[in-house]
Amino acid sequence: MLAAQGIDATAEAIAACSPYRFKEPLSPDMAAAREGREIDFDALVAFCRDAVEKSAPDETVFIEGVGGVMVPLTERHTVLDWIAALDLPVLLVVGSYLGTISHTLTAVQTLRTKHIAVRAVVISESEDNPVPPEETAEAIQRHMGAGTVEIVPRGGATRNLFGQ
Repeated sequence: MLAAQGIDATAEAIAACSPYRFKEPLSPDMAAAREGREIDFDALVAFCRDAVEKSAPDETVFIEGVGGVMVPLTERHTVLDWIAALDLPVLLVVGSYLGTISHTLTAVQTLRTKHIAVRAVVISESEDNPVPPEETAEAIQRHMGAGTVEIVPRGGATRNLFGQ
């Protein structure tokens, strides 16, 4: 993420964009517990809001989640709670692996139950695709209804989904 912005990955730069980092590739609540730490949910929300408030009016700010909308962050909060607290539109990035249609539609429905706007679903082409990503996109779009579904080919360039 830093390299894409032309920023050196110094300790200061990493801390400025990622207030919580853990050694184990686990859900944040589990990874924190293994290190004897806890995630302060309110501080995390405040960190993200601060980043949005400090951004320029013509700047797009991405707040990257972890794993999926129902991943636990703390004993009481999930990524869904984090998204709802921020009240920002969502760009849901998914793979094109077997099972992604169900996973994607479940995530979209879960977000909608909290009245969270899904700006777009982006299918990031997985290495092994059981079907062409276009077929996956069509199935997701058909069942999702309103909303945009885009495909990012493996190793391909991305388009600006926000028209900026």
